[in-house]
Amino acid sequence: MNFFTCPICKSPFEQKDRSLVCPNRHCFDLSKKGYVNLLRPSKSGSVRHGDDKLMVAARSAFLGAGFYDMLRDTLTEKILTCAKDGTVLLDAGCGEGFYTAHIRKALGENASVYGIDVSRDAIHAASVRDKNLRLAVASIFDLPVPNESIDILVNLFAPYDAGEFSRVLKQNGVLFRVFPKERHLWELKCKVYDTPYENEIDTLELDGFTLSEKTDITFPLHLDKQEYIDTLFKMTPYYYKTSREGQAKLRALSSLETHAEFLLAIYTRN
Repeated sequence: MNFFTCPICKSPFEQKDRSLVCPNRHCFDLSKKGYVNLLRPSKSGSVRHGDDKLMVAARSAFLGAGFYDMLRDTLTEKILTCAKDGTVLLDAGCGEGFYTAHIRKALGENASVYGIDVSRDAIHAASVRDKNLRLAVASIFDLPVPNESIDILVNLFAPYDAGEFSRVLKQNGVLFRVFPKERHLWELKCKVYDTPYENEIDTLELDGFTLSEKTDITFPLHLDKQEYIDTLFKMTPYYYKTSREGQAKLRALSSLETHAEFLLAIYTRN
């Protein structure tokens, strides 16, 4: 657990009983589930950090039903092709740990898998999902990780910071990014909005990285129960941006045919 570094002075931790303590005596207690909260209050002006309990519960239910297994399995297969014995992997924005736990099990006992997320609720859920994950509540923009200590960095549906990612990845380390494409869940949007909008795709160019591979991952979603529609909607940002009228439209549906459309981008650190 002392792989993480102090968010205040960047020094390495030593574990003492149920606490992580750095040489400058900054102390952070471990939770009963084994994760540590390293998020500094000054790093965010927001009262709510990351996904709340509703989004975490919805995502856990939807992913647990197997709807995104194709994405999970494709990502894991790609990671295995560049992993080696003793690989150190960080999931930056790991959420409730659905992908992280699967990757850890696929890599095996000789790998070290860490996860950080700004949401305490998400990290708590990840610790319940897999007690062998090494987890911290922390910001992607201020990773509590030593310089050039990571072999593989995963960044799914989360903010990114090319500078921080470059700092913590070893030279020739590999970055995996996944984000929704322009028409991801398009049919769902059409049910909710009078004028649906396409997702905006950030530039694929990252300073300090070379883009080595792009993979489109597209598959249909047959949601034959209202609860599946509800959990899918609540695990996305759309839920918080939609009027009560729009939410009522989805609650009235008993089934929905839509498509998941993702882009997997793989980079090598220069």
